Amino acid sequence: MIEEMRMRGLGVIDDAVLPLGPGFTAITGETGAGKTMVVTGLGLLLGNRADSGAVRAGADQASVAGVWVVPAEGAVADIVADAGGELEEFGSGEGGTPQGELYVSRTLSAEGRSRASVGGRAAPAGVLSALADELVVVHGQSEQLRLRSAAAQRDALDRFGGAPIAAALETYSSAYTRWRELDAEITDLSENRDRRAEEAARLREQLALIEATAPEPGEDVVLAERAERLANAEELRVAASLARGAISSEEGELDASALVAEARRHLERSADSALAGIAEGIADVGYRLSDLALQLSAYLADLDESGPHELAAVEERRAALTTLVRTHGSLDEALELWSTGSNRLAELDDDGDRLERLQSERDAAREALDAAASALTGARSEAASRLGAAVTEELHALAMPDARLEVAVREGAESSHGRDDVAILLAPHPGAEPRSVAKSASGGELSRVMLAIEVVIAGTDPVPTFVFDEVDAGIGGAAAIEVGRRLARLAESSQVIAVTHLAQVAAFASNHLSVVKSNDGAVTASSVRRLDGPEREAEMARLLSGLADSDAALTHARELLSLSAPANC
Repeated sequence: MIEEMRMRGLGVIDDAVLPLGPGFTAITGETGAGKTMVVTGLGLLLGNRADSGAVRAGADQASVAGVWVVPAEGAVADIVADAGGELEEFGSGEGGTPQGELYVSRTLSAEGRSRASVGGRAAPAGVLSALADELVVVHGQSEQLRLRSAAAQRDALDRFGGAPIAAALETYSSAYTRWRELDAEITDLSENRDRRAEEAARLREQLALIEATAPEPGEDVVLAERAERLANAEELRVAASLARGAISSEEGELDASALVAEARRHLERSADSALAGIAEGIADVGYRLSDLALQLSAYLADLDESGPHELAAVEERRAALTTLVRTHGSLDEALELWSTGSNRLAELDDDGDRLERLQSERDAAREALDAAASALTGARSEAASRLGAAVTEELHALAMPDARLEVAVREGAESSHGRDDVAILLAPHPGAEPRSVAKSASGGELSRVMLAIEVVIAGTDPVPTFVFDEVDAGIGGAAAIEVGRRLARLAESSQVIAVTHLAQVAAFASNHLSVVKSNDGAVTASSVRRLDGPEREAEMARLLSGLADSDAALTHARELLSLSAPANC
């Protein structure tokens, strides 16, 4: 539930705190006082599109902050954690379930920029929308219109049906996805058979060339270095020969090895231990020079054995590898194709047999889909009968004594939601044929139908918070009293927040807030006050007659409050 909400610079509201909490909260106020801004502010917290026109005139920005009490574990906690936010410890709820406080805020600048935070971390508005799906159901004029859509009517039935419909829908969705995947694969095979045949021929030719060339990893780099050496063989031979002669001359000339050996002999004749250590180091140099001389001799021998014929062979091999590199981009990519291409070629060559196998699998998937669709239709039909009867009973209590509501499940187009068209039908009078609520219900009737449906569904699919924006539009008298009574009943299992202009509805609230308008001659501002005792009676009287101090209205207000006491509900 939402525990508290604070709004600043939003419409006519300068700065207001709404203490909400559990139960049924009614929000009343004079026309233009800013009641609608409460719903607007809540909508901003729920990720609704931000409109800079909602920023208070003369203000740089508007802000809304809310404190929610949510389960410490579950879908909401996961969404917050994924966004990088945290919940504050709050204690335990019913059944000892750990709970946490979630801080959510939204800021809207006059230029239209919007920022949101969830659990102390900045977050996109999409995170707020994801939280809204788990926390709140909002009913306003637009939601009443949404009830006229086939999708909304189907969703209402599925919510009422609970676990049986959810399980049947999950089975159907899996079967539908599997059938669609197989059908798409078959279509791809059938429509692209020529393209796949060309790919197979091209791949076969490429694999044959790679196999004939038989490259080794890194071979192109090694051959490039070898070709460079062979192309400069004479220059390299001169350099290596001079270096070897300088280290160890075979002509008896003075060389590095001889000089090092002479230095060693001079030091070894000395009796000084420090010079003896240096002599050992010089001896190591001599051994190293000898080793280098041997390496240079081997290098020269390799050059002597190589000749123009090897350079020609190396260049020929490099040309063959260059063909592969030009085709595949690199030698590594050619080798990768060589290791994986056989499987792809086998797949392409198997198209005919594979098509038969897929068609057989698709036929089996279609049978499974048909069975799942039938099971889903059966679950919906059973739930539709119960929903129609339960909502009809609620409508009778909502001053529609002759109304009858039916939920029809008819065969429709196949989709991921099943093959059913769900229609909520209303017969408002005896003898009238049930017709779609989209055509037969007035605004007031649609409000009551919507409320009756929510009251019934709450028994099987409770929602943490309901927000009703003038659900009582178009009704009054006894019907309004019953709307208030139903909202109070709904508040037994969920938090209910209702913006209303009817005393008959507000009377049943356990928490009554009034949006109060003041005018200092230049700027209109509104604040929110919690009403109780005489203040609440005066507001009820104002709602009834427009006069807060009318004795008759006050008497009527007290009667309503007495009627709405828990013992009389």
